[in-house]
Amino acid sequence: MAIAHDETTEQTSPEIDSKYRLIILAAKRSKQLQRGARPRIEIDSAKHKPTRIALEEVIQGKVQFHTTNDGAEETSEEE
Repeated sequence: MAIAHDETTEQTSPEIDSKYRLIILAAKRSKQLQRGARPRIEIDSAKHKPTRIALEEVIQGKVQFHTTNDGAEETSEEE
């Protein structure tokens, strides 16, 4: 399965030090959106899936996170 590569994945914020961290954060945020969290960016949620919305939020720096001692990421659900 090939992953589409577009220019948005290259524009990550400086705190995102790898594409793997980007994907993990977007996946966790996507779960929050699927459970009812509101998007933090202006986007038509009827036209875009939660995974795409979450990815854009992470890229734009709208998702706050911190790493734990074991290197895992935790996202904040605060709005």
